[in-house]
Amino acid sequence: MRYGPNLLEEILRRTDIVQLVGRKVKLTRRGQAMWGCCPFHKEKSPSFKVENGRRAYKCFGCGKGGDAFKWLMETEGLTFPEAVEKLAGEAGVELPAWTPEDEAREEKKKSLYDVIEAACVFFEAQLREPSGRAARDYLKSRGLDEASAKRFRLGYAPGGNGLIEFLKTKNITVDDMIAAGLARPAELRSDSVRNERGTRDFFFNRITFPIADPRGRVVAFGARALEADAKPKYINTGDTALFAKGRQLYNFATARPAGLKAQTIVVAEGYMDVIALVRAGFEAAVAPLGTALTEDQLHLLWRVAPEPVMAFDGDDAGLRAAHRAARLALPALKPGHSLRFAFVPPGEDPDSLIRAFGPAAMQKILDAAEPLVRVLWRVETEGKDFSTPERRAGLERSLADIVSLIGDGKIADYYRREFEQLVFDSFKRRPAAPARTPYRGSAKGDRRGTDRFAPQGPAVSPAVKNSLLVRAGGAQKAKEAELARLLLEDPDLAVRHGETLAAIHFSDPLLDRLRQELLNLAASGFRLEKGGLENHLVRAGMAELVERLKAHGARGPAGREGAEDEDARFLRAAAQLREMAELGPERKRALERFKSEPSEESWHEAQRLLGIRSEE
Repeated sequence: MRYGPNLLEEILRRTDIVQLVGRKVKLTRRGQAMWGCCPFHKEKSPSFKVENGRRAYKCFGCGKGGDAFKWLMETEGLTFPEAVEKLAGEAGVELPAWTPEDEAREEKKKSLYDVIEAACVFFEAQLREPSGRAARDYLKSRGLDEASAKRFRLGYAPGGNGLIEFLKTKNITVDDMIAAGLARPAELRSDSVRNERGTRDFFFNRITFPIADPRGRVVAFGARALEADAKPKYINTGDTALFAKGRQLYNFATARPAGLKAQTIVVAEGYMDVIALVRAGFEAAVAPLGTALTEDQLHLLWRVAPEPVMAFDGDDAGLRAAHRAARLALPALKPGHSLRFAFVPPGEDPDSLIRAFGPAAMQKILDAAEPLVRVLWRVETEGKDFSTPERRAGLERSLADIVSLIGDGKIADYYRREFEQLVFDSFKRRPAAPARTPYRGSAKGDRRGTDRFAPQGPAVSPAVKNSLLVRAGGAQKAKEAELARLLLEDPDLAVRHGETLAAIHFSDPLLDRLRQELLNLAASGFRLEKGGLENHLVRAGMAELVERLKAHGARGPAGREGAEDEDARFLRAAAQLREMAELGPERKRALERFKSEPSEESWHEAQRLLGIRSEE
């Protein structure tokens, strides 16, 4: 690590975090701290606290918090070293000098930035020259005028060694041109001496697309051939001291602030798609650099938005590209971070779609983006025959292999459940039995015949079915009310277990308002005791809620009051409520299945997921 703890502490000491956060959040003083509405989630009452004394920020609603370095990483998508450098510069803290080797390497990089910038200026100028007419005509055929070419700094690399000759006039050496990836070195002679005359331009007769690093400095180029039969059609600068195509994204420097603001970023397949998206108003658009998405690029995207949208063509090639991206993401998935996939109609790409149908058509496709788990399911099942038990068993094995790639255990568990439900819905759900006319038997009554042919009916009676549905509907509400009664009885629980309370969400708006009030009071240093809290809630217009909770008391299950203290009861109830919320979609599916098919199997499954014990 380049920076020691003492240096980092000095930077934080000199940084006014209130002023730093105040650039993006409106803050007002309350006591010793500053408060505002959290920038990380939508809220109406301020629960976001910033303190210079602690040199930290904290949201008591969503739980996000940290120091000034974390703030820049969260809000501007910077890496930790970038955040350190930015704050050090603002605070006037001199960063330590590197070794002579480090300094030499850095100076070399600085000179290469100048070399590549000079090349970019040259390419831009060549596009406007008579020799660049074919390039201009091509861009015009793709809907790009001169203003658009200037906006994206598009250029033209002519034939011959025009770039090398131009850079020589700027006193740039051939070795630096080669180091910047702008020239192809000549073959070495047997005496290991390079013949400069054999060196030639790396790009020629191609349209150039400047590639910038996260700071906006041009570090490389992508280039498209103008000849129809040229192979490959697109090439990039090779890896250099400034550029590695697997670690950077086209248009990332421009897309990052737009993506942070919108909390979304779109990943297209090529340069022209990105340009079309940006011109259509989708400013947070990027593209990999001629290769499939890499893990480094994925982490770049996650620093901007939790669920980047991969925009692929809707043909088989697009689905294969989506599968590669999905598989790449599996080991790196973490709670709250994933990918979504938007597919344009076959035969179209974002560029052609926007030119033909306008931005609204593209927005509609992005809005319908599919989650990662559904794309994996599509890849494994679409167009395939599962008419035999062996093939269906093979599918389940493939899905299990996918789950095994997921690094996070909790996420892997959810994927396993989702796949099990999809398999059940597709292959294991039994169709409803057709209604049968009961056999009446003979006039004397044929008991054996009636028993044999009378309709069997559901495995559970209507009374049992209704009982389970009623109890299921009230399970979560009852648990929320239990937690609220515990908090009203012992308000200091909100201080002792603030993090746990902040992570809970009540479906009842009144109870959730009570939760927010408690968190705000705890954060502001208000003394939390029962009588004072009740008076505060009454003045806040929640008198009816207080009376309702007091009327039922904070009683737990029989025999438990003496066995558990308030903290244990609170933590147990909170854990149960979180589990109910996490299993919400699965519980809902189980109930729907039970409603439509009230068999003994679906009854037991619903009881298990709902946490309801069988009635004795």
